[in-house]
Amino acid sequence: MTSRLRTREDRPSKVSRRRFLQTAGAASGIALGVRPFSADSARAWSAETPDSAEVIAGKQSGLIVHNAKTAEIETPLAMLREQRITPKDVLFVRSNQELAGTRTTAAAEAEGWTIEFAGLVETPRTIGIDELRKFESVEVEMVLQCSGNGRALYSKAAKVSGAPWLQGAMGNVRFRGPRLKSVLDSLELNISPAAAFVSAEGKDGPAMPDSADFEHSVPLADALVRGMLALEMNGEPIPAVHGGPVRLVMPGYYGTMSMKWLTRLRLDDRETFNHHQRRRYRTPTEPIKPGSPFKYDFDNSDANWRLRIKSVIFAPLDGETLSVGKTTVRGVAFNDGSVKIDAVEVSLDDGRTWRRARLETPKSPYAWHPWTAEIDVDRGTHRILARAVDALGRTQPLDGSIGWNPAGYGWNGVQRVQINVS
Repeated sequence: MTSRLRTREDRPSKVSRRRFLQTAGAASGIALGVRPFSADSARAWSAETPDSAEVIAGKQSGLIVHNAKTAEIETPLAMLREQRITPKDVLFVRSNQELAGTRTTAAAEAEGWTIEFAGLVETPRTIGIDELRKFESVEVEMVLQCSGNGRALYSKAAKVSGAPWLQGAMGNVRFRGPRLKSVLDSLELNISPAAAFVSAEGKDGPAMPDSADFEHSVPLADALVRGMLALEMNGEPIPAVHGGPVRLVMPGYYGTMSMKWLTRLRLDDRETFNHHQRRRYRTPTEPIKPGSPFKYDFDNSDANWRLRIKSVIFAPLDGETLSVGKTTVRGVAFNDGSVKIDAVEVSLDDGRTWRRARLETPKSPYAWHPWTAEIDVDRGTHRILARAVDALGRTQPLDGSIGWNPAGYGWNGVQRVQINVS
């Protein structure tokens, strides 16, 4: 029997499309028994909150607005799954700091833009964007994901701080620009052998005068292989809200390490001691008890660099109703791109047994790996689980809370989707 996926949109209702999409995106957390929303986030979801199209010019209506003041916007899975390449009008937004005039998907003002190369170099240089455009460009399809994506799911174990992202603080995009290595080689900076990290700064500034300016470091060895100075996203100039006109892009890394509005790159012998690198955007090296306080430092935590392996179910969505019989489960998987994803597995018995899904391997190792699985379902309530496995044997934990940390970074637990069959 051919099943038909029935959603709330199939039923006569006065509920708006905006509210439906928000509910569909939220359902995965609710079914797990978590309380993904604090009082602040509940207010952000209230009817008084501006729609996403009002918060950022050029964004579609109906995205989840976690914080209108800081323009933190998530893509509901019902919208995210619609296209292989995530368009700029639905892509999530997270900025640690803001740059005036950038709350728009329009191209950023590029005239007069410069990038400084400094630090452990014999010959510091500053180049303009016109000079940067003369370098040979490459295009990379990649997952752009916030470190806090899935943060709300940690709440099942203990409360975490930050916006209650579900699974839509990610997207699959194409960045184009010159390789960082090509630019560094051409500039003949005479980099010191002691240089081991690249520290990046943007044109944006802290909201408060006494706050640390946002800065991040990545390992130089990885930056020379992966790093690019992106000038385009999805075939056009990078939108202002997504870091244009120039963004340092690190495929296979969490999005926070791809510095928006790039103006300075510094070659260092160690990670920057900047507050955002040393005290934030890190996870404990060893598991800690959920709810425990934790003071981050270099010796007890790891930077949020490479993406953890992950699989996300796009269909059916949590809480949807299916007909008895065969149906298709589909989603995407990804890792840090260092090795091949070998398999995606689906379980219908809470992880006791697993069956392989059909996995598509994209040209880019950093991109979404689409997958599908055919299942038979009888009447009743069922849970579908999905996990990915790569060539290093890395997979997703059944209990994602083992990675609990106070800031809610790096969630990669096995996803569970609950469905009703009638």
